[in-house]
Amino acid sequence: MKYLIAGLGNIGDEYKHTRHNIGFDVVDAFVARHKATFHNDRLADVAEVKWKGKTFIVIKPTTYMNLSGRAIKYWLDKEKIPVENLLVILDDLALPLDVIRLRPGGSDAGHNGLKSIQESIATNQYPRLRFGVGNDYPKGRQVEFVLSKWKNAEMPVVQEKIDKSTEIIESFATTGIARTMNECNKLTFPAVK
Repeated sequence: MKYLIAGLGNIGDEYKHTRHNIGFDVVDAFVARHKATFHNDRLADVAEVKWKGKTFIVIKPTTYMNLSGRAIKYWLDKEKIPVENLLVILDDLALPLDVIRLRPGGSDAGHNGLKSIQESIATNQYPRLRFGVGNDYPKGRQVEFVLSKWKNAEMPVVQEKIDKSTEIIESFATTGIARTMNECNKLTFPAVK
């Protein structure tokens, strides 16, 4: 069984560890947990993880967020992975910082990465793990907010959620999306003090 795990983000040092790049941070943690490494390949940095009889092709698209779909379509086709075995990890402004949500599909909700994926693979029915980043920003400052770094006070929650997200990736592949959703969608993480 093969899975494509795609963390969304933007390449470049100025974007590292920003809210918008949390997808990259989660897949970095997943790959490190399994002692694998990324290498640069077509349209993405790619790592392969083998675990419990499953093969995870893990990608960080190098296309920038707005063209994430190009990389995802390429790697789905190249590795012959069915769309239900795709898991996209992304930031979500609509969710508070203390939650993560696993969904089997749905709208792009204005997220340019999801919009690009939907256009490229011609469906919005693919699993995604939405990592709540909160929406604590003044009106009209949404872009600045998502491209900003986490506050020090937020880091313990962010780190705990990253760790949990790596477990969710494993559970998605071993116990399936329905059971994994039941477990992770009711979690809340300690409030930021």
